[in-house]
Amino acid sequence: MPASLRKVAIIGGARIPFARSNTAYAETGNQEMLTAAMTALVSKFNLKGQLVGEVAAGALIKHSSDWNLARECTLGSGLHPRTPAYDLQRACGTSLTAVVQMGHRIATGEIDCAIAGGSDTASDVPLGYRDKLRRTVLRVNRAKSFGARLAPWFSLRPRDFKPATPGTTEPRTGMSMGDHTEVMAKEWNIGRAEQDQLAFESHSKAAAAWKAGFFGDLVSPFGGLTMDNNVRANASLETMAKLRTAYDRSAKGTLTAANSTPLTDGAACVLLGSEEWAKARGLPVLAYLTHSASAAVDFAGLAGPREGLLMAPTYAVPQMLDRAGITLQDFDIYEIHEAFAAQVLCTLKAWESEDYCRSKLGRGALGAIDRKKMNPKGSSVALGHPFAATGARIVAMLAKQLHERGSGRGLISVCTAGGMGVTAILER
Repeated sequence: MPASLRKVAIIGGARIPFARSNTAYAETGNQEMLTAAMTALVSKFNLKGQLVGEVAAGALIKHSSDWNLARECTLGSGLHPRTPAYDLQRACGTSLTAVVQMGHRIATGEIDCAIAGGSDTASDVPLGYRDKLRRTVLRVNRAKSFGARLAPWFSLRPRDFKPATPGTTEPRTGMSMGDHTEVMAKEWNIGRAEQDQLAFESHSKAAAAWKAGFFGDLVSPFGGLTMDNNVRANASLETMAKLRTAYDRSAKGTLTAANSTPLTDGAACVLLGSEEWAKARGLPVLAYLTHSASAAVDFAGLAGPREGLLMAPTYAVPQMLDRAGITLQDFDIYEIHEAFAAQVLCTLKAWESEDYCRSKLGRGALGAIDRKKMNPKGSSVALGHPFAATGARIVAMLAKQLHERGSGRGLISVCTAGGMGVTAILER
């Protein structure tokens, strides 16, 4: 281990437009999308034929044939074929985790540059056998005679041929992420009007950013799209208020399609490197990755009362702040992933709660943030949320904003399935 760590530079990012599932990319898979995003990054930073230290990327929902997704996309991106790559997966925190892992290796001098990314599709999903049909096929495959191969099929019924599709239900609770967030919203008294307001602001800011050209060098056309197709420039609170609730259909329900992220297809990548590597190639450094943290909550109640599924960032952020020696208010930009508007509002309220911070975090309240500094270019409710791509999307956006400011510090907070959270700090 070296005596001192190197600074980790965020050089830039590239992605394809994010598309609502079953629209523009309905028949496009993860490999094609991630290869497109990586190819755009390679072109943007003149890396064609270049050997990169490592590529780390992943997807949450992928076919078994994509077992080597990152390496296959690397081979198709124009990078030197000797560039190593590996897959990883931490649900919605996948590509932010990839950024952090690559950053650590650059900091220790193990590699000089890296690409981190992610892709996800809720359109081109794998279909599996139901258990009885799967076991029958395996039994037939093991059989040694024609009779033994034929007999198992007679035990099947028409219902056994119905395909099994992947879902986002938590295995420990049998509840969807939306169901869990409804519970959180009720626990924290987060009303529908608050959620709709946050969602409206996300669309408004995202639409304004697209109109101003902010995404011009971050997003490359793909599949007939030139921009994210979920952004609603004409979003209105009146229209949002008319929607039915999506999870709790009673009068107590608050989550709707408007204040929740849509199922989304897309891919994104980030280029990281040491200062020396960037300087030698004439590449500007947008920002530096300086701190990170991850945490998890006991959402299944295995060791005590159940905690909110998406509340893990409330633990990760203060751990990270303590290591950095700063407070929650010491930021110029807050990029808080909007899995649901309610989840963002619950997180902010928890940090302001003396009781929560004392009982859960063993400390005083972190306090409130300046909401004008939160997600200034819009976030996942508007831009969309291809699970494994969101972290890379946020890192690239935040780094560009800090570069345009000329200085500053930004917080990234991403909640994930499985009751986990991944956070990071970028500085310039």
